[in-house]
This record gives sequence, C-alpha cells and structure tokens, in this order.
Amino acid sequence: MRLLLIFLLPASLWASAAAADPGHAGVPGESTCMECHGGASGSGGVSVTFPNGLAYAPGVLQHLVVTVADPTQKRWGFQLTARTDANPPAQAGSFTPGADGYTQLACQSANLLFYAFGPRCATAASSYPLQYIEHTLSGTRPGQPASAQFAFDWTPPATATGPIVLYVAGNAANGDGASGGDRIYLRQYTLTPTAPLPAIAPNGVVNAAGFQNTIAPGSWVAIQGSNLSATTRLWNANDFVNGALPTQLDGVSVSINNKPAFVEYISPSLVNVQAPTDGATGPVAVQVTNANGVSQTVMANLQTVSPAFFLWSGKYAAATRPDYSLVGPPGLFPGVTTLPAKPGDVIVLWATGLGPAKPLVTAGVNTPSDVLYNTANPVTVTLGNLPVNVLAAVLTPGNAGLYQVAIAVPAAAPAGDLAINMMCNGITSPSGVFLTLQP
Repeated sequence: MRLLLIFLLPASLWASAAAADPGHAGVPGESTCMECHGGASGSGGVSVTFPNGLAYAPGVLQHLVVTVADPTQKRWGFQLTARTDANPPAQAGSFTPGADGYTQLACQSANLLFYAFGPRCATAASSYPLQYIEHTLSGTRPGQPASAQFAFDWTPPATATGPIVLYVAGNAANGDGASGGDRIYLRQYTLTPTAPLPAIAPNGVVNAAGFQNTIAPGSWVAIQGSNLSATTRLWNANDFVNGALPTQLDGVSVSINNKPAFVEYISPSLVNVQAPTDGATGPVAVQVTNANGVSQTVMANLQTVSPAFFLWSGKYAAATRPDYSLVGPPGLFPGVTTLPAKPGDVIVLWATGLGPAKPLVTAGVNTPSDVLYNTANPVTVTLGNLPVNVLAAVLTPGNAGLYQVAIAVPAAAPAGDLAINMMCNGITSPSGVFLTLQP
C-alpha cells in the first residue's frame, strides 16, 4: 500500500495544479482545498467581483471575476460553486469558462463519489449535477507575484430560487511544486433575487394592427414580451398633460430610436405605443423601461409607411358604416350586431401606419378637428382583386395615429369573405385579411 501511494503522489500533485478535484470550494458537507494544501496563515485573501452587487436576476448572465491575493506568494488557483440556500443545497445555475484559457469546468455526482471535467459536465449534466469553475494549468501563472484574477460567466437559474450562496476557495501557492507552504483562503457570498428585468420577445416589436415586423413613425406599435409591467391598464384622462399623450404609464416607458414613444396600454406581456415622429428608416433600437430596469435592446425595422388594417377576431378588417354600426359576419361578437357589407355600400376601414398627413400632425397629440388631415401618400384598396373607389383616407379627429379609409364597395363584388388589401407608397398591407359581403 505504501509503495502504491508513493507511486501515485506525483500524479496527484500534478492534477492539483492542472485541475483540482471538484468539491473543494467549502460547501457545507464537502471538502476544502486545505485537505491537500497547507501553510502558515497569510495576509492575503480571495474575493469575487459582482457586476450588480449581491443580487441576481433569474436567467440573466453575470460576468464574475475572482481575485486571489497574497503579497508573498507567486502561483495561483481557485475553485467556486453556487448553491441554493436550502437544506440540502442544490446546484444553482451554470458556469462558462473565460476565453483566456485560465478557467475550466469541473463537475461531480450528487453522491460526491464521481467527477468529470470540461465539456462532459454539460453533456452528462444529469450524472454530474454539481458544477464548479476552477483554474487551469496555464491559469496558475507560475512566478506571477502578489495576485491573479480569473474571469468567467455565471448564469443563475431561469426562475428565482430564493437566496443563492457562492462558495469560493483561493489557493495562493509558493510555486515550489509541493503542497506545503501554500495558503488557502475561503469565502462565501449570499445573493438575493431581484425583480426580473423587462424582456422583449424575439421579433416582439410589430405593427399593432397587422402584426407585421415593420413599424412607421406615428403608427401604433405592439411590443410583446415578459415582465414588461407590473400593472395592466389603458391610459386615462389623468395621464394627459396639456393634451399631450403620456410617455409613461405607472413607470413603464418605451424608446424607439432613442426617442420616447407614447404609451397607451401596459400589461406584463404587451405594451402598445404610438411611435414617435422620426425621419429615419431602417433598423432602429427599441427598449422598454420599468421600475426594475431596462430591457435588452431589440432592433425593429422602421419604414416611412407600414399600412395595416386593425382586425376583428384576427381575420376581418375593422369596418363600420357612416353611422358607426359594425360591418362583419353575423355573430362576430356575442351580444353585438354585426352585418355584412353590400355592393354599393360606403364603409369606413380603420387603419394605422399610413405615414404622414397633410397638414402634418406630429406624434404624441390627438388629431385636431379643425380640418381634414389627409394622407400625404395616396392610398389604394382592392377587394377580392377588384379595384375599390377610395373616397378618403384621413386621420381620425380626436385620436392619434388612427386612420379612416372610406371606400365604396364595388357593385360587382360577389358575396362571401373577400380578401381586402391596401397599398400606400408602394407598400402593401398584410395578406389574410377579409371583408364579408352579402348579395
């Protein structure tokens, strides 16, 4: 037995420099690096730098930096892990080594008997659920005096799990290749969950009427996502100041191309805004801000126009007669009368994204009722491939960004659900929208 131990000793020492066995960061019930390294106490220490203080947002990556320092030492190592503050503690999140090659993954089975290193920790996570981040051989940096740093990423669990404790052990070694004379420093940090930041869904910035992925200045825009607001409500009279549309509701605001949008509706998963007046086109940045912070930046495609009909039941163009009675298939809304249009009828289609009006009305105010504010660009409509006589295309008095497109239904139009399309400045409204006609 003694011969076997002597034979294995050099390999063990090499392994501790190249890769420390997992389970030595100081988690209760596990080991520490003091089991293999020993030396007189020193005046150094180990610390972790957190970008957001001692807090974490579920699922939001943090870039951590471990510093091991001792004025008399000249070789370095560490091991760190994250656990829930529970009994027994469970693995909390995952680690990604830095690109400099100074850090690597180590992982261990739940019974602490088996372990693995590197990519296998991810591919066999169910067998090795306990994850650690630690130094590599090059990360020990022999001969470097006073201190060394190790940078890597930690992604907390996707859902809040209460407090999370990070355990870290730092090895300030003397560099002689033996375990004696090394100094082990231990520390732990407790992080508490913060309220989640607002998050815009992928492709979550769309035209609020047609839901296409283009928006236009002055048009209505829907922003879809999660944690966008803690409350759900429409604007009300108290939100308007001197007639101006609000740029925030209950602390929820939106910027489009670094300009404030005008907020009409907020909820945890949806915010509706009027886009600000803007002469830019192409990709623009969109962000949502609330009491918890600022969302990630999502790029939206801003065009001069983005024509779209508002929809009923996701299929039918919102339409009324001049007396504001509803046009649509019977039974479209429970308890509300809807009747199909007839050939020769004059009806009003409700739309957004038709671009500037003349005279110009800037975003952020309701359309005055002094004159008609016609679209600056001509609007054409087809119904079941038949050209339609457009009588007027104007901004709605007393409303912002809401267009009325008055048409005369063609006398030759057949009965049934007919596809209806609108074109403005060479851009066509989304397909799959219908108007119901009766003989």
